[in-house]
Amino acid sequence: MAPKIFITGAAGYIGGEVLIELLKAHPDLESEITALVRNSDRGAQVAAIWPKIKLVYGDLDSTALLEEEASKADIVYQCADSDHPAAAEAIGRGIANRQSSKPGFFIHTSGALVFGFQSMQEGYFGETRDKRYNDWDGVNELTTLPDDAYHRNVDKIVLAASKEHPDKVKTAIVCPPTIFGRGRGIKRRSIQVPNAAQAFLQMKQGFRVGKGENRWDEIHVTDLARLYVLLGEAAAAGGSPATWNEEGYYLTENGSYTWGNVMSALAKEAHKQGFLPSAEVKQLSVEEANAISTFFPLIFGTDVRGEAVRGKKLLGWQPREHGLMEEIPNIVSDEAKAMGLVKGHAEKVQQ
Repeated sequence: MAPKIFITGAAGYIGGEVLIELLKAHPDLESEITALVRNSDRGAQVAAIWPKIKLVYGDLDSTALLEEEASKADIVYQCADSDHPAAAEAIGRGIANRQSSKPGFFIHTSGALVFGFQSMQEGYFGETRDKRYNDWDGVNELTTLPDDAYHRNVDKIVLAASKEHPDKVKTAIVCPPTIFGRGRGIKRRSIQVPNAAQAFLQMKQGFRVGKGENRWDEIHVTDLARLYVLLGEAAAAGGSPATWNEEGYYLTENGSYTWGNVMSALAKEAHKQGFLPSAEVKQLSVEEANAISTFFPLIFGTDVRGEAVRGKKLLGWQPREHGLMEEIPNIVSDEAKAMGLVKGHAEKVQQ
């Protein structure tokens, strides 16, 4: 019997890609999926791609709706905001209240900035460090990070749901690093590197935070989505061979990069495409970066790395898409088009 699936973030970047990969592998599941969408406009966009998916209207603050839909699902994919405590609590309650003798599965999306707390506490922005987390031998460290780490408050809520109802709720936390690649769903843009490119084009200047020696891991959005599919397949089979709850923390990565190298590549490409007067990359202090956006030191200045072992060892997950550096030309051109810096065909004809 096909599992009932409830997904949040279907119109988003990660959720849309998860649906693409899930239904490519299991097209028969489309009529078994219920998706949360904000309004009728979003609903129409989702329905245009996946006409058999059932739509329910609300957002992550619609906790009664989330609880109800989670109670009817065998598998819940939370692919929307990773920092919404009330939504996580509602989903956990809903799964715990399922009218079934079998457990329900809660696959939650977190984020690797949870590891950035040490950069922030110690103030070494733009610098690298030796620490690299691990989701196999070091999984206990991942599930006991400090309470003030980003995303940690919601991670704890997800983990608590499985502790409080161990026979009813099985959880997995997927923790992606820098995600890149053109999404194939409704939302096609990621956040981190496109935001850097956007800032360069707005400022007419490339920059980095401090020395730019800090590192992050990278993952293509399609490779990320394939892990969600594998976890869903394990859930549909009763849980095995995946591990869940305290041992259900899954890092994703396909190697690492330094932000200084990425910023340099962005500036060179933006200059090559004619959007920057030079390929120079200016070094910003933490204070200067923070004055532009509080987002900049957190993302462009922290050192955040974790080795993905669990998904490979248990589920056979292997990244196979191209790397971040190969995506730089697309990122620059996409941001330039979105900002109106590239003339469309109609504009050219009118000249």
